[in-house]
Amino acid sequence: MKNKLLWILLAFALAALNTTQAAPQLMPLEQQPQAALLSAEILSRYHYKHLTLDDSLSSQIFDNYLKMLDSEKVFFLQADIDHFADARTRLDDAILDEDLSIPFAIFNLYQQRMTERLSYARSLLTNGFDFKKKESYQYTRKNAPWPKSEDELNDLWRKRVKNDWLRLKLAGKDNQSIIETLGKRYDNSLNSLSKIKSEDAFQTFMNAYATAIDPHTNYFGVRASEEFDISMKLSLVGIGAVLNTRDEYTTIRELVAGGPAALSGKLKAGDRIVGVGQGEDGPMTEIMGWRIDDAVALIRGAEDSVVRLDVLPAEAGADGKHNLISLVRKKISLDKQAAKKSIIEVKEGAVTRHIGVISLPGFYQDFAARQKGDKDFKSATRDVSLLLDELKKDKVDGVLVDLRNNGGGSLNEAIELTGLFIDKGPVVQQRDSKGRVSVESDTNAGLAWDGPLGVLINRASASASEIFAAAIQDYGRGVVIGEPSFGKGTVQTVADLDQIASNDKPKFGELKMTIAQFFRINGGTTQLRGVAPDIALPTVTDAEEFGESSFDNALPWTQIKAADYTPAGDLTGIMPTLIANHNKRVSHDKDFQYLQEDIAEFNKLRRENLISLNEADRRKEHATQEAREKAREKNKGNHESGKASAESMNHALQDDGMLSSERKLSADLAIEDANKNAKDILLNEAAHVLSDEAGLLKTNSRLADSRLP
Repeated sequence: MKNKLLWILLAFALAALNTTQAAPQLMPLEQQPQAALLSAEILSRYHYKHLTLDDSLSSQIFDNYLKMLDSEKVFFLQADIDHFADARTRLDDAILDEDLSIPFAIFNLYQQRMTERLSYARSLLTNGFDFKKKESYQYTRKNAPWPKSEDELNDLWRKRVKNDWLRLKLAGKDNQSIIETLGKRYDNSLNSLSKIKSEDAFQTFMNAYATAIDPHTNYFGVRASEEFDISMKLSLVGIGAVLNTRDEYTTIRELVAGGPAALSGKLKAGDRIVGVGQGEDGPMTEIMGWRIDDAVALIRGAEDSVVRLDVLPAEAGADGKHNLISLVRKKISLDKQAAKKSIIEVKEGAVTRHIGVISLPGFYQDFAARQKGDKDFKSATRDVSLLLDELKKDKVDGVLVDLRNNGGGSLNEAIELTGLFIDKGPVVQQRDSKGRVSVESDTNAGLAWDGPLGVLINRASASASEIFAAAIQDYGRGVVIGEPSFGKGTVQTVADLDQIASNDKPKFGELKMTIAQFFRINGGTTQLRGVAPDIALPTVTDAEEFGESSFDNALPWTQIKAADYTPAGDLTGIMPTLIANHNKRVSHDKDFQYLQEDIAEFNKLRRENLISLNEADRRKEHATQEAREKAREKNKGNHESGKASAESMNHALQDDGMLSSERKLSADLAIEDANKNAKDILLNEAAHVLSDEAGLLKTNSRLADSRLP
């Protein structure tokens, strides 16, 4: 008890160093120390690494916690870190003794420092800035030391606010509108601090603990567990509306086709929900100023139940007439996150080929529905199989599976999806914490697609995506195109803490925990190194900043015995021709060359990590950029309508200095659409590679015989 009081007093004492009004002091909820202890028991016994929660791990948790709270080192002072030095080896005791006063004291001080910084930023708007002065702003500070004094920290924030102001000024805003925009921005950030709860502090601390063991172990609080479940089964029960917060209003961003909100014809994008009532006559709860997750939780509910919404129409002013709308909640399928198909027409001289593209954002599966025996359970493999049937009817010449930015999901789905493209055989190997190796195989005879195949990956393709891409590569079944993948070669399972503790209602949350490492059927692993593409495309990511190799505590690369499998084909005969054709094509492709130039420029700026705060310099940079874009359009020789389209898109994508929530919804949606509709240079080139493969196999029977299953 003495230690607990000491840490609480320390938090208040440090906060008192500044006269700014302190953020609310958070305290652990009754169930949180219990959940932390149960998590520690499970992680210590069942995690792949079997790490004991001791002073050594506590030190890693401490560093992780500070990184999660203040990764850019713009809130805490070095003095704060020094004050907390004693906590470095005491966070294990905090968990084991069920006394979370230390991590909560750190979090409370973090909130207080945020309040001070945002209040200071707000105060800087009074006098404006001198944009003739030659100075620069370092926008990434994660490798910088902690500020040693408040004066140093003030100078960092002065430059930060000055950059915010300059971006708006360069976008054409006058001083008054800039003051209003930034004032509201900082006020909204301050308001959001008042809505932070004990659950937020606890989840942050527990994730600092979990990821200190390995990068892919995570703690989910009750609400985060629900969201994770939704992301896996791609469905929820609600009204079918995507919501966000704008000026303290819960605002409809878009309606889900086929959902109750869309079918009612009474709601539209931009409408603001200010109140929610349960049932036909339940009391109305005002949600103005609520956190978006709290508002969403109130609007969701049991299937076929009634929810009443007090709605302020998009076109109405703050004092406008409200509409009362009753909706019956239904199961909503999140089709935007499901597999989709498209067809790219590739012209090579007099030959035109059609390449079917299947874009797969994740390896989703509704586990609960499958266990219940529901024959129509949501499944990535099921959806892709149906799309392949459609593409076969479209008589495509090849199929390209686009796994860019697919972070993984169900291991079972990765195995079954591979089975659509190979006959029976092993897909992946697993080694558990005791060193036992098992082989996971596709047991279904036959293929859904036996023609030319390509897999498009990038640095954000991880886990299940890597299992699929590696298997296709090892079997010689298809060409892997893109950049080296993420490098996540570990297997996780989800432990329901409430189920383990026999709780009647959810209160402890869940653990996503690493329990095994997976290996390719050739015996190698994707861990750390990822899947190396057969044909490399330009990459904008930095391996030191993103990917498994960027983690200090990632498992090392290793190798085991290869599984017993028979390759489905051999690409070595056509690979040199595919690479030669690719190199020749991109050397004459202006768009591809421009992309490479842009990536080089981006990497140069990233290395420099400085941006000028001198208005003349920034305008010169903008002018140079605009001149380069105009020269590019001229060199492409586009006709007038094409130029107009490109100029319209460039205008939509230019930096306006605004946050998404600060723009008009229509403008924000226009930018989103422009991003979606922008030419996908890498996808087009991947389609050309697959077209080359289809052509080579069609004209060379010997290669075709060695290639087809």
